[in-house]
Amino acid sequence: MKRRTFITLVGGAAAWPLVARAQQPAMPVVGFLRSSSLTDSLHLISALGQGLKEAGFVEGRNVAIESRSAEDHLDRLPALISDLIRRQAAVIVGDTPSGFAAKSAATSTPFVVASGSDPVRDGVVASLNRPGGNITGVVFFNSVLGTKRLELLRQLVPKASAIAMLANPSNPSTAAELRDVEAALRGIGQQLLALDVSSGRDIEPAIAMAVQRGAGALLVGSGGFLNSSRKRVVALAAGHALPAAYSQREAVLDGGLMSYGASITDAYRQAGIYAGRILKGEKPADLPVLQATRFEFVLNLKTAKTLGLDVPDRLLALADEVIE
Repeated sequence: MKRRTFITLVGGAAAWPLVARAQQPAMPVVGFLRSSSLTDSLHLISALGQGLKEAGFVEGRNVAIESRSAEDHLDRLPALISDLIRRQAAVIVGDTPSGFAAKSAATSTPFVVASGSDPVRDGVVASLNRPGGNITGVVFFNSVLGTKRLELLRQLVPKASAIAMLANPSNPSTAAELRDVEAALRGIGQQLLALDVSSGRDIEPAIAMAVQRGAGALLVGSGGFLNSSRKRVVALAAGHALPAAYSQREAVLDGGLMSYGASITDAYRQAGIYAGRILKGEKPADLPVLQATRFEFVLNLKTAKTLGLDVPDRLLALADEVIE
């Protein structure tokens, strides 16, 4: 994949020299808004650019992408949306918390949300087929797949009496995800140790507490913050020899044990296509919310061996991708 460098303009165009601004070609602006850090989100910006290209818009030629990040401070999102609107963004693409902020802002600027949650349940759109208003999107439903990840993880650690779960309380979909997982564990007589993590400084003590309290495995909740923190979580889980399941394939590529979910990268590519269609004049209200239809189970066999886990043949047969 061709690497590119993206610059986050947190201060907006006011920080640009007047001469530089005058030299900018007139082209539509697409905003990329992220509640979590951009550091581990460059692949998503690249996917957005790929989708725009498929719709006929090439970054730097006939479209500009401007990125903003709340850096895990959700209260900053309304100001960042206002900043993109001042920059005359023709459409904004963002994650679940950004979609909530856009709904609350009552702006008319088109917004494409790439969400792992259920936007109808969350009140972001009226329905999937007829979203109405100025918001549409792409849904990959990772927050509702917690019980499936739990089921797969338990096949690797069937004797674990307690399972810990990292959950970001600031994420709008966390409460429902926790309820689903807790209900599933209660049904089989196992204990859930829910650990709140809403900033980087919470992660290490949370995982240490999971080990201290006897958790035999770790379930990593969905959402932008935990996705962007995946390398740190993977490293800490490995350091404590704690088997862990993630919602995104990228975590397994970074050395995590397993993941189950739809591709967030492809979701942002599809969001880019929708952004391109909106640039051509289509309205978000007329674009049905796209739903992921393919979910992948990825297993890191090397990590399983390092952890001393026996991988059942039936589980290997289920894996869509095995990393050795």
